[in-house]
Amino acid sequence: MQILLAALVLGGLGLVLGILLTIASKIFYVEIDPRVEEVRACLAGANCGACGYAGCDACAQAVVKGEAGINCCPPGGAAAAEGIAKVMGVAAEVAEPKVARVLCQGATGVAAQRYIYDGYKSCQAAAGLACGPKECRYACIGLGDCVERCPFGAISIQNGIAHIDEKLCKACGKCVAACPRSVIQMMPASAKVLVRCRNMDAAKPAFAVCTASCIGCGRCVKACAQEAIQVVDGFAHIDASKCTQCGECAKVCPRKCITVE
Repeated sequence: MQILLAALVLGGLGLVLGILLTIASKIFYVEIDPRVEEVRACLAGANCGACGYAGCDACAQAVVKGEAGINCCPPGGAAAAEGIAKVMGVAAEVAEPKVARVLCQGATGVAAQRYIYDGYKSCQAAAGLACGPKECRYACIGLGDCVERCPFGAISIQNGIAHIDEKLCKACGKCVAACPRSVIQMMPASAKVLVRCRNMDAAKPAFAVCTASCIGCGRCVKACAQEAIQVVDGFAHIDASKCTQCGECAKVCPRKCITVE
């Protein structure tokens, strides 16, 4: 009888709690806009955070609420934008595709070594140890923080410097955030003429620490008929809106730090 009584008490308690939970679910039910799931299906599904939200679900909710635009998913690219536009009933906006680029050529044997680093394999850690293992304080450290952060396997370390496979890059920007030297930057995919150096030192010290450093000589400025190049903060900057990709600047660069892809 005691066992039966205990079973009845527990069963009754379970029934009461079940009824209360059912009532609570009805009272506190929040209706979900069906467009959220439709927008979610259009996204890349990488949960990379490139949209600025805590994953694809949060991004989809932001789109439906009008807090995020249809181009909110860089990894999804034009296909995602078109899908979202169809769900939301708006015109698709074509955005310039972007990719991550490594603006440094300071590989092993190119950038002078300050010391041999044999510690924890982290660019962030090495950067705090006597300004890093390379003499150039603007150079890619090459220990792979960006490799660890890239969810698409687009980055590898080759000869002491990061290399990005643009076919795999989804422009999520995680590598940009991971780089302690700001060597990696997001750039328009159509930009093929690049200044692969950001050394802001004067010409002589820049010359001394890397054989591929920009020394701010200004030859590229004179060679550019479109006036698309300026030397600012000690190194050359290219205005992508003016650049015609002619490559004349790369031809005259004595340090070969301007490249044409």
